[in-house]
Amino acid sequence: MTNSELVVECCLLAGRLMMESGAETYRAEDTMDRMAISQKLTDSQSFVMPTGIIFSGNKTLPTKLVRISSRTTDLEKIASVNAVSRRLVKAEITLEEAYDELKKIENGHRKYPFWIQILAASIASGAFLLLFGNKLEDVPTALVAGGLGYMVANLLEEKTRVKFFAEFFAAIVVSFIATLSVSLGLGLEVDKIIIGSVMPLVPGLLITNAIRDLMAGHFISGVSKGAEAFLTAFAIGAGVALILSF
Repeated sequence: MTNSELVVECCLLAGRLMMESGAETYRAEDTMDRMAISQKLTDSQSFVMPTGIIFSGNKTLPTKLVRISSRTTDLEKIASVNAVSRRLVKAEITLEEAYDELKKIENGHRKYPFWIQILAASIASGAFLLLFGNKLEDVPTALVAGGLGYMVANLLEEKTRVKFFAEFFAAIVVSFIATLSVSLGLGLEVDKIIIGSVMPLVPGLLITNAIRDLMAGHFISGVSKGAEAFLTAFAIGAGVALILSF
C-alpha cells in the first residue's frame, strides 16, 4: 500500500467511525478533508451520507466507497477520532501511527455493560419525571417503565434490525406498565409517567444532527436523518396511543 492509498484508507476509517457513532455529516467531512490536506492530498473530495461515504484522494487514485450499516450514539468514540485527527494535522504523529490508533479505537472501544445502560435509562426516566413537575410517588413506576422500555427497544432492535418496530413495542411496554401502575394505585398521573419513561427512547441527538446538517447545507443527510427521527417519534407515539386507546 502506497502512502497516498494509506491516506485514503485512514480518512475513510475516521469518517466511518464518526458516522457510526452519531457525528454530524459536516464534522465527518471536515475531519476527513483536514487529514487528507495534512498529507498533501489537497485535491481530495468527500461525500458523506448516513448510509455511506464516498472519498477521492486525487485524480490518480481510485474513488472508494464505505458502507455504514449501523449507527448509534457514542460521543466518546467521536472525541477519540477527533483527537487522533488533530494530532495528525499538527504532525504530532505519523500517518501510520494515526491509522493504528484508529484501528485500536475501532477494535478496542467498548460500551458500558448493558445493565449499566438500563440503569442509566431508569434514572433518566425518574429525573425527567421530576423535571416535568410530577410527584415523588410516581418515580418508582417511571424507573421500572423506563428501564424495561429501554431494554425491550435494544433487544428487539438487535434481533429484528428494524428500529421502528423496536421503538413501537418499547412504547407499548412503557405505556402498559404506567397504566397498570395507576390502575393498581401505585401511580398517580399516567401521562407524566409515560412522558418521563419514553424520554430515553426519544431521538434527541438525531433531531439535533438533522437540523445542524440542514443549516450547514447537507440537505440529503439532513432530510434523511430528519425522516428517521420522525419515524422513531411516530413509532413511540403510536405505541403509546395503542395502549391508551383501550
